[in-house]
Amino acid sequence: MRMKLVAIACMVIAVAISAGRLSAQESVAIVISVKDHKFDPADPHAPANKPLAIRVKNLDSGPMEFESSALRVEKVIAAGGEGMVNVRALAPGRYEFFDDFHQQTRGFLVVQ
Repeated sequence: MRMKLVAIACMVIAVAISAGRLSAQESVAIVISVKDHKFDPADPHAPANKPLAIRVKNLDSGPMEFESSALRVEKVIAAGGEGMVNVRALAPGRYEFFDDFHQQTRGFLVVQ
């Protein structure tokens, strides 16, 4: 009986470890730069149904705020700095983002 419990415990631990690795591997990295109040790329693409890790690099001389109601994120990024925002898995579509400090600076995340 004790061996059976040990075997079950080992299987539970192995599954938990594997699940953690899978979720970390499933995250897709995206890099967006801001220079002269323009996003580059202005329309990055991402796969549907995968969590995203978006790195935003602010190459301007002033701060910016990466924000998106659709993505449910906002992050202030210092001049010359960078920040990371994590986004849940998304359905296919276009998701607008912008610099809240410079409202004309806009882009769309295209999820396919």
